[in-house]
Amino acid sequence: MEMDIEEFDLESGGDGRFRNGDALFGMLAELRQAGKFCDAVIKVKNQSYPIHRNIMSSCSPYFKSLFTSQAFSTKKKEITIPGLPAEIVSIIIDFAYTRTAKLTPDNIEILLPVADQYHVTGLLKLCCEYLYKSLTHENCLGILRFAQAHNCKGLEKAALRYTLKNFNRVYTLSNEYLQLNLDMVCSLLSSHQLNVSCEEYVFDAVCRWVDYNPSMRKVHMKRLLATVRLGLLPSAVFEGKVKVHRLVLNNPEVQSLIADTDAFLAELDKSEEPDFDMSLPFVRPRVPHEILFVIGGWSGGRPIKMVETYDTRADRWVICKSEDSTPRAYHGVVAIGCLIYVIGGFDATECFNSCRVFDARTKIWSEIAPMNNKRSYVSVALLDGMIYAMGGFEGPPRNPSGVISSPRLRSAERFNPKANQWTLIANMRERRSDASATTFQGEIYICGGFNGSECLCSAEVYNPKTDQWTLIPPMSTRRSGVGVITYNGAIYAVGGFDGVTRTNTAEKYSPSDRLWSPIPDMYNTRSNFGIEVIDDMMFVIGGFNGETTIYNVECYDSQSNEWYNATDMNLYKSALSACVVRDLPDVRDYVYKKADCEDRDQPLLAEGDPVPATSSGAVGQDNQLVMYSSEVERAMSYLTPSSVPSISPSSPMLTSSSSSTSST
Repeated sequence: MEMDIEEFDLESGGDGRFRNGDALFGMLAELRQAGKFCDAVIKVKNQSYPIHRNIMSSCSPYFKSLFTSQAFSTKKKEITIPGLPAEIVSIIIDFAYTRTAKLTPDNIEILLPVADQYHVTGLLKLCCEYLYKSLTHENCLGILRFAQAHNCKGLEKAALRYTLKNFNRVYTLSNEYLQLNLDMVCSLLSSHQLNVSCEEYVFDAVCRWVDYNPSMRKVHMKRLLATVRLGLLPSAVFEGKVKVHRLVLNNPEVQSLIADTDAFLAELDKSEEPDFDMSLPFVRPRVPHEILFVIGGWSGGRPIKMVETYDTRADRWVICKSEDSTPRAYHGVVAIGCLIYVIGGFDATECFNSCRVFDARTKIWSEIAPMNNKRSYVSVALLDGMIYAMGGFEGPPRNPSGVISSPRLRSAERFNPKANQWTLIANMRERRSDASATTFQGEIYICGGFNGSECLCSAEVYNPKTDQWTLIPPMSTRRSGVGVITYNGAIYAVGGFDGVTRTNTAEKYSPSDRLWSPIPDMYNTRSNFGIEVIDDMMFVIGGFNGETTIYNVECYDSQSNEWYNATDMNLYKSALSACVVRDLPDVRDYVYKKADCEDRDQPLLAEGDPVPATSSGAVGQDNQLVMYSSEVERAMSYLTPSSVPSISPSSPMLTSSSSSTSST
């Protein structure tokens, strides 16, 4: 019987009994227990179970056919079910009356095939849900094969999805992986949905499977090696690990694939603008399970509404067609599932208390409840399903003398997406705009910022249980326009403006030790950039370097304690905000497709931006923009002059004085 996991609407009550609650079923069970109106008996071995034929018929076409056939004797009123354990038959009968079942690891492997055999659809659903909720990296392959054997398509799909998503843990820790046959291993390793941050792990998975039984399996090395996207390996890994591996080095059957990869990587190294032919199977990027979204920002002297996504597998940025209707900068962004919440911000005229949400599945933007305060330069964080918006700048009110003041906010508030409601929480200890926040072990940390007169090095933590803010040790340097994020058990504060210059320094805070310690400097100085963790790497995106907005992206690996350059964005911008969306069902709408971008070979320089020294190929002698593709032409539409006035970096709207510039 084909069973789709998406049909499940059943759940466990926390006592191990999986149920579809209905008061009627309880009454029917009472009638059976009292022996009232029973008109048949099911016998299994030495056990007899009085039942009502209509109740058993309602739960299974098998029993309906049995009790309505001419072969059933209404005088004898007995049927015998041979070959089944009495406890399994008892569970089936109980399910027919109560629509609940006590499922355990000991009975599930027997019960599911029996439910399938006797067409007890509801019980089969319960069994599939139980196995679905029991998926781990150790048992997912066994559940996958079990589902295939019994044609439970939904469970099979879910187990396969879990295996591909968690493949690193599956191939390294699961003994079931070592027991797979060749076809199954090749099917997994060749899947476009295989979730690996580097093809080196796929090669390791090949070697682990072969080494389990090398005498029998090494003959399949040619087919296995073809599942590895060798052209996506770093040259050092290909040369120092793959080519010299004992399963490869003296194996003539794989040398043609090694030679093709050698030629491809050599050509790639020679190219100033490396790219790849996605039609070649050994260089085609896999589909990512996580997509990095960058929304809005400041470019060309004005806010923009552009949305870009980063495909980690292809190391490419994609301009999305699904932009919002209003440009926005100095805002916050939070992802909950496939919903992206955009909080506050600034449109070059006024600061917002408005908030928007983008559904990455439907590509639809909609309005949600506004905050209690207008907040640009806002800090946002997600904790226990609630969105927190802290501090910021609400705009320059004029006092009676006409002088513009620039108050920064201490207030903070919390949004409940289910209730669509914002609620004020305790004020912070300091006024902060242009700060940055993150969550760690059930608390919110906010660092740096600008209080209206100076950049801050202070930091504080919020406990939602007590509704209190507490100062923690300050950072080593003042940072406004800083990026703060939790990464591998520590809180990182990166870049920012110290009151004099933009910085490329970074440091991390250990909450257990209450100590800040430095990490290596970034390649680029920057403030007001995006920051996110994806593929266990900390990415910093765009920003302002003190002279111009930038498109540069780099990432930090805590294991190697090094920064690496990543592919630049399509557009120079600062005051952007970033978030990561995981497991999008239509992820292909947001990944790199070479056909869409094959003519673009330079990032787009925003109109009005100073020309960076590294952008000599992007601008002609008269500083006229060169158009590279229809996608870049679409990006230009975000920068066309409009009725919205430009705000210069020295405007009182953005800074209180030229000597204490907060951001650009």
